Amino acid sequence: MSNTNGKMPVPEGLLETNVPDLFFEDNGVGRMKKEVWEASDEQIDAILAEYGMPSPVEWGKAGSYIQTTVRWKVVEERRKNDILFIPIGCTENHGLHLPTATDTLFVSQILEGVRRFTAKRGAPCSLSLPPLNFGTHPFHHMGMSATCIVREDIAREMLIDAMLGLWNDGWRKQILINNHGQLWMLESAIQELQKRYQLPGIFRVIDWHRAVREFFREKKFGGEYGTTFVHACEAETSLGLYLFPDMVDMKYAVNTQGKSYLPEGHFDKSVDPYRRPSRWSEGEGHFAIEIAATPEGVVGNAADATAQKAKRPLAAILRYLTLLHDDILEAFPAGKVPPVEEITLRTAEEMEPFLREPQSPGWKSVYALPMIGQRSTF
Repeated sequence: MSNTNGKMPVPEGLLETNVPDLFFEDNGVGRMKKEVWEASDEQIDAILAEYGMPSPVEWGKAGSYIQTTVRWKVVEERRKNDILFIPIGCTENHGLHLPTATDTLFVSQILEGVRRFTAKRGAPCSLSLPPLNFGTHPFHHMGMSATCIVREDIAREMLIDAMLGLWNDGWRKQILINNHGQLWMLESAIQELQKRYQLPGIFRVIDWHRAVREFFREKKFGGEYGTTFVHACEAETSLGLYLFPDMVDMKYAVNTQGKSYLPEGHFDKSVDPYRRPSRWSEGEGHFAIEIAATPEGVVGNAADATAQKAKRPLAAILRYLTLLHDDILEAFPAGKVPPVEEITLRTAEEMEPFLREPQSPGWKSVYALPMIGQRSTF
């Protein structure tokens, strides 16, 4: 592939953009990202409007989550669309200007938008209320006030039990959407769930901000931000100003910087923008803990935030989650799962009664399923 601008040819299978070092893959995900990247501000507003954004959080709104919807309707909707999105959050100090539910609010409001969009098409995805409002935390968060740290094994077991119960109710396609720095625990939960129970289905965790990291690019790399995504920073505060402005008080927003003992270049930031050797979570001791270096609860330039800066990343994640949703349902329509004997060590015959419609004739509860994995707590 080549062009007429005198630039280097674009490698086969990649799509060029107006930024020299930014390419997207020539596939469904890449083409979607390129479209959002190149969209005008007016087009971004139109995308967000399709998802009803911005809109107040719907935790208490009837019909938004399976736990707040009358039972017959939950079953009816699941029979049409059995994808379940699960927002994963925490209670964490995000500075004096943001609420401690910031991470949980982000993922909840994003997923509520996806549900509104799919509902307009006639078969809405479903949402579960966040099973983790208090999450696990990396070591360097310890000691911070307003940051409530749940031990990793307890949070993981809570999530595994919740996912097992949801699978038992027919939700065999579960997508965890995370905003908080606990990805290692969520990956472990999925792996342990499958080692322990060997269930056919689709289970995935997504750090949503990392999934669309290109849209948090700094100005020096062709993006809209002055600083990169870290924590309670320019990016997260911008998201708060757009998604829940009544919970943001910019009079208290400050700009801070963490303290590292090594030169820059070894460890990456929250959305892995620099392709450095290690992710931020792959070590401790090379930088000062939060309460010593940034007791404000902010790591970055929160005072530079604007609601406008949040729009394009949100449009990108809404489009991506919709694409993921559609691809899953195309491969495995409601009620269908991947081949039992190709993704588990069980037989199709063994699993047949457990995969029936819950509480239908011949159905068996997953809690009666013999364990063949590493361990069982039942």
